[in-house]
Amino acid sequence: MPGHEVVSDLLAIFAISIAVVFLFQKVRLPSIAGFLVVGALVGPYGLNLISDLDQVRVVAEIGVVALLFTIGVEFSLGQLIASRGLLLVAGHLQVISVVMLVAVIATVWDIPFRQAIFWGCLLSLSSTAIVLKAMGERGESDTLHGRATIGILIFQDLAVVPMMLFIPLLAQSNNQGLGRLLITLIVSTILVVMIFVTARWLVPRLLEQIVRTQIRELFLLTIIVLCLGIAWITSLVGLSLALGAFLAGLIISESRYGHQAIAEVIPFRDSFTSLFFVSVGMLMDVRILLNHPILIPGLVVAILAGKFLAGSASVFAIGFPPRAALLSGFALAQVGEFAFILAGEGWAAGLLAEESYQVFLAVSVLTMAATPFLIEGAPRIARRAEALQRLRHWLPRRTTVQIAAAGAHRLTIQDHVIVVGYGVNGRNLSRVLADTGIPYVVVELHGEIVRREAKKGVPIIYGDATHSAVLRHVCIGQAKVLVVAVSDPFAARRVVRLARSINSGIHIIVRTRYLKAIDELLQLGADEVVPEEFETSIEIFALVLRTYKMPQDLIVEKAEQIRREGYELLRRGKLPRLAHHLRSGTLTDVQVESVTIGEDSPAAGKTIGQVSTRARTGASIIAVLRSGRTISHPSEKMHLEPGDVVVLLGTQEQIQRASALLIDHGAV
Repeated sequence: MPGHEVVSDLLAIFAISIAVVFLFQKVRLPSIAGFLVVGALVGPYGLNLISDLDQVRVVAEIGVVALLFTIGVEFSLGQLIASRGLLLVAGHLQVISVVMLVAVIATVWDIPFRQAIFWGCLLSLSSTAIVLKAMGERGESDTLHGRATIGILIFQDLAVVPMMLFIPLLAQSNNQGLGRLLITLIVSTILVVMIFVTARWLVPRLLEQIVRTQIRELFLLTIIVLCLGIAWITSLVGLSLALGAFLAGLIISESRYGHQAIAEVIPFRDSFTSLFFVSVGMLMDVRILLNHPILIPGLVVAILAGKFLAGSASVFAIGFPPRAALLSGFALAQVGEFAFILAGEGWAAGLLAEESYQVFLAVSVLTMAATPFLIEGAPRIARRAEALQRLRHWLPRRTTVQIAAAGAHRLTIQDHVIVVGYGVNGRNLSRVLADTGIPYVVVELHGEIVRREAKKGVPIIYGDATHSAVLRHVCIGQAKVLVVAVSDPFAARRVVRLARSINSGIHIIVRTRYLKAIDELLQLGADEVVPEEFETSIEIFALVLRTYKMPQDLIVEKAEQIRREGYELLRRGKLPRLAHHLRSGTLTDVQVESVTIGEDSPAAGKTIGQVSTRARTGASIIAVLRSGRTISHPSEKMHLEPGDVVVLLGTQEQIQRASALLIDHGAV
């Protein structure tokens, strides 16, 4: 029976996929490349295990629809507007430069101009799936180069839509298709306008009514109908199913149920999308590698080099420092998964010959397989490139110090705190330092942040702290404390090493995302390392113990124990020593409790001095927990904000009176 043949085909595909993808994961190769290899193995040019290729391609087409649907849901209009700088400038520069470079080279090889442009479109796309996964595993998604890379990837994914629209025009041997294309573009524009109107009015209301039924199956069916229905409507006007699925996702992203829609669709998307890559691999003739032993490796090297240069130049052109530009260039060097969709459309339209299509598949798979290794080695290459720049004295000015705050060009400051990075952690620390009167200076690489905060009077400069000239400019030799609060793990390690070599007596505190980075940072010269995931785990178990009414001294003791075991040789602050006194009995009449400042708290918006808990109740505020950070011995000038957790020290009676003072309107 035909149904049995489809089941046996899918069983063979998934069974072999498990083995191949597992092996690829062990050698740190992307799973997408594994699925392509599976297709090559089971396809007609391999072991010929699949009896009905058309059935597999139908299922794979569903995978493409699901993939583009989830991409559309994830691309909210607000996100696109927030990334407009990267989308409008860097994204255009990267795609256009690759298209033009490839078109020029292809024309020299006597490839027709229309096909040369199509080749440029194919090779301009990079792999969103592989790059995001690699950066996520390395904790680089929120770094400077991570944000630049992701912004360009978003633009590339959006650029697939007009590229697919232009395929019919490129496939025409004359200009007779120009009028038809113009009509298609007009219809597409009208359709997009209708989508925006629908997104703002009809779909959110429909989903609201569906959700009120509290029937999960009904919600899933509605999502599927919206996805396939809009895709079908777009196909009626000459557009692709994939484009319609993307527009359907964009509609749902404007409702409050977008995240739930993704959660419902992802299991189907992952299964069907894997079949898409397998079906592409089935079309790849592995003999092409043997037939072109020089051409294919040469094309791989040329594509990686050309896309690296285009990506780096695009990021550098919008004002990012060379190191971020180089790292982004390496991340964008491969050919992406959407290029396979585009190549399939071009092959069907006659823009790619059979052998050219095979060469494209082979080259694309090899560039994707090389990506994890490129991202892994990129920081070392970027460091050597910057060292070479400094030796040749042509380091661009944007990586040297630029004073953004008003005043003298030369800083005169001592016994101060140097804060590297002005994200959430750096911003909160700077606010506390300003409240307590401790001198400080911030080093930040994001130009817009520097300009905005400098106007507010923040002592902030534009500079790359991984350069000794920048650290010397902020007087690191006279500084007392260095706080490294950046998301880039490579930059953090380099700043620590450099700072310790310049000032052996400075106290270095580093924020890191993962526990595994602690030992290396300590060896490089850090005095204290604060891993986010570790402190978060302590806060979670503390909240659980408080829910069960456990004594506060027990909670503090357990926190100290876990910190000691986890941090090993790390020196801690006042809290563990206080816990020691509580255990030993020297402060048996004293307790430590915490109170959360609510939105309607009478203390919200007031300074600690204005609340005056010590004078009015006898209890002291010894710490404030804000945005995941602990501020010990806060100044009386510090304003309490909703969400702050105030840590009180005193007798039980004193703490009760202080708690009432902080949360009871009648007590103030």
